[in-house]
Formats: sequence, structure tokens, C-alpha cells
Amino acid sequence: MSEEAPTPSARQTELLEAAYQYALAHGLTDLSLRPLAGAIGSSPRVLLFLFESKNGLLRALLARARADELTLLNRAKQPGRASGLAPAVEQAWTWLTAKEHRSLLRLWAEAYTLSLVQPDGAWAGFARATVEDWLGVLAGFQPPSERDSEDGATRRTLALAVLRGALLDLLATDDEKRITVAVQHQIALLRDGDQGG
Repeated sequence: MSEEAPTPSARQTELLEAAYQYALAHGLTDLSLRPLAGAIGSSPRVLLFLFESKNGLLRALLARARADELTLLNRAKQPGRASGLAPAVEQAWTWLTAKEHRSLLRLWAEAYTLSLVQPDGAWAGFARATVEDWLGVLAGFQPPSERDSEDGATRRTLALAVLRGALLDLLATDDEKRITVAVQHQIALLRDGDQGG
């Protein structure tokens, strides 16, 4: 039987939130404890005590970023919104293109890439977990008959591939207009599939 993780202290929660805001502004790749601690009113020693290691802090930051991302994505599943992959992709793309989400999305792209090139340590499993997160959100928009079919899994995988590719292109070029036209083209194809299914 696995032990439950201890409930974080108020100070640990406060420092994690401050460190998360710092990471959104500065990224994770070159994160160094001394500048981070100074910026958030702590010390490297306190951070190491609370998070056990730098990798422990990085894992906590990645978990915090995933929680933020999932909270925002799950808002698209509110009652009264249209079901089907086309509306899901449309709502997700609207969320992804909002300027206030760029720092979170850059952090996600950085962690996703690091998880692929450094599959051990703090980054272990991050890319796979976010793929599963997104596929789960997209599955929630599909009717049960489609959600449980091979075709339904293929359609949401394609939808995710379009969103992820478009997101990386957006972060690289900031050419929102061009990329949105391409995403809308894919949404039209998904809408045809939603109506045909």
C-alpha cells in the first residue's frame, strides 16, 4: 500500500506559488536556487528543506503547471457548451491564443521538450502525462459511443496533434492569424466528422 503524500505546510504552499510565478516569468531550464530564493523571499536552504531537493522543487512546479493547465482546459467542459471534438478544439484554441496564457504555455513547451530529451529526474513522464491530460479532456467532449471506439481515439489524437503543432508554431512565430486559419480548417473537418458520427 502506498503512503499518501503529506499535506504541504502553509509556508511550502506560499513558496511554491511564488516559485511558480517566478518560473512563469523566467522559465525552468536555467533555474538556480539562489536567484529564485532571493526573488521569492526565501533561502536555498529553506527551499531544499521544504522540497527535499532541487528536483523535488522542479517536480512540484511541474505538478503546479499541470494543475493550472487542466483547470483552465476543464473550463471548456462547462454545462451548456456544445459537445463534439470541433467545439472542443475551437474552445481550446481560443484559450491557447489568449495572451495571458503565453507564459504558462511557454513553460509547458519547455517542460515538454525537457521531458523528451531528459527522460529521467524531475522531468520524467511530464510529456506523456500532458498528452494523457489533453486526450482525457478531449474525450470528455465526445459522446460515449465515439469516446470508446478506435475511430474516436484516432479523431481525438488528430485533434491533439493539430492543437499541439499549432501551439508550438504560435509560440515560435506569434503569427496568430495564419495559424488560426489553419486550425479553423481542421475544426471544419472535425465538425463534418462530428455530424457524420
